[in-house]
Amino acid sequence: MSPLEIAGTVLGLINIVLLIRRSVWNFPVAMAMVSCIGVVLFGARLYAEAGLQVFFFVVNAWGWWMWSRAKGRGDTVPVRWLDWPSRIGWAAGAAIFSVLLGLALARWTDAALPMADSAVAGMSVVAQILLGLRRIENWVLWIVIDVVSIALYLDRGLNLLAALYFAFLVLSVVGLREWTRSTRMETA
Repeated sequence: MSPLEIAGTVLGLINIVLLIRRSVWNFPVAMAMVSCIGVVLFGARLYAEAGLQVFFFVVNAWGWWMWSRAKGRGDTVPVRWLDWPSRIGWAAGAAIFSVLLGLALARWTDAALPMADSAVAGMSVVAQILLGLRRIENWVLWIVIDVVSIALYLDRGLNLLAALYFAFLVLSVVGLREWTRSTRMETA
């Protein structure tokens, strides 16, 4: 357990709490978190997920900009659901990206678990974009990602990251509930 893994874990928990509250301040915390975790994942030869942290850093900067311009009550932003055609499109995009990335990692790298690693990466790209767009479905994807990540991190001996993702799993369920409730209250 490295100091970077510990720092990433603490920052990750703070980040999710801020997300559940729909606070724009989740983004700078997330940028610090993914910087720490990216280094840890690269050392564990989970290259897709390490590269994903670079993507997360950039998309969190974009999300910070997007959320800063959203109008909500107080310090929170409004959220909403996707329509069904959009859900199908995002799911297909995640699946195609995941498979192609997994095949590339299996062929051209020494990745430890290329298909599982790339599945988490593909779903995470979509979930993070949906988060920036303030769509409730991001929480559903994070729940699936958290379950797969826990198994992946346990397999690689990253027990603290597995514990973090268990906490993320619990908090993602809370986030889904809270964002769904806020949407119902805003439409009522």
